[in-house]
Amino acid sequence: MVTTKQALNPELRIVDQHNQLIIDFDQLQGHWSEEMYLRLTDHTKRMIEFTDGYLDVLPMPTRKHQAISLFLLLKLLAYIRPLGVVYYAPLRLQIRAGKFREPDLLVLRDAHDPRNQNSYWLGADLVVEIVSPDAPDRDLIQKVNDYAEAGIPEYWIVNPVVETITVLRLEGTAYLNHGVFGRDEVATSVLLTGFAVEVSTVLDAE
Repeated sequence: MVTTKQALNPELRIVDQHNQLIIDFDQLQGHWSEEMYLRLTDHTKRMIEFTDGYLDVLPMPTRKHQAISLFLLLKLLAYIRPLGVVYYAPLRLQIRAGKFREPDLLVLRDAHDPRNQNSYWLGADLVVEIVSPDAPDRDLIQKVNDYAEAGIPEYWIVNPVVETITVLRLEGTAYLNHGVFGRDEVATSVLLTGFAVEVSTVLDAE
């Protein structure tokens, strides 16, 4: 019987406080059910995404990542309230049956939208991802396809490495560029009329 504190690490293992292996989740890759994924993520603070039986443990956000996320959260809250809602990771977003993502920020223009579920959201009007330097393709390629598949009208990609904010708008089943905004420019939304942020201010958030 395990009585020590357990933690899920990025290698998909549960170990005790002495680093003794309890469960190696890699052995289950490809065999996870949606119910198993939901139960697991109900009981861990790690951000874990899910695609058709496979788990993907996301890296721990840095202080800089959180500063940018907090800045945009406050700006979006000021714009969207009192009618809409903005939430931040960890909050599961169902792309479709068998696929879940955890965007850095999620927006619904109507707080009473039926997609606003307690356990996980069934969709969003706008999502924001802050690019992780260790895995940029996740946000720049994979999630472009994921959020288009989910029918999310607008996707913002904040990339601190190249110092840009890319705003994508959904046209049919694929995203088109609304703009790639650099320092000294103002990133604007298509969906949220009048919402805009200075890119330099976002990137320099502390």
